[in-house]
Amino acid sequence: MKIRKMEISDYDSVYSLWMSCQGMGLNNIDDAEEGIERFLKRNPDTCFVAEENGRIAGIILAGNDGRRGYIYHTAVSPSARRKGIGSQLVRAALDALKNLGIIKAALVTFSRNEEGNHFWEKQGFTVRDDLLYRNKTLIEMTRIDT
Repeated sequence: MKIRKMEISDYDSVYSLWMSCQGMGLNNIDDAEEGIERFLKRNPDTCFVAEENGRIAGIILAGNDGRRGYIYHTAVSPSARRKGIGSQLVRAALDALKNLGIIKAALVTFSRNEEGNHFWEKQGFTVRDDLLYRNKTLIEMTRIDT
């Protein structure tokens, strides 16, 4: 298994991987190839894929605003889970953020995603119950169910 930086040429395989996982929370704009390409251009050193036998088995997108790091759309193929791939991807992303001078990282998970929330707790991410997450869509987008 090899961890390497994600390239836009990985998009089709990554998207297929996301679609194989339940509850990814994708949409037709941010997660389209153009949206991911913008994200990779802005965050060239913090997004990684895991390759196993020549196929992409895992993905993590991470970025920062110069102050805080943020993790998005982490997924491991259902057939490749329980091998430490997710942990290695998280370690790669956090190390990359740290190398950029970022000292704190955050992420959002769906409360109903028990498996994902358990994973993040094992990675040392804690729940903040003193915050409310808010967002506002600036243009119409379509959610993609996985």
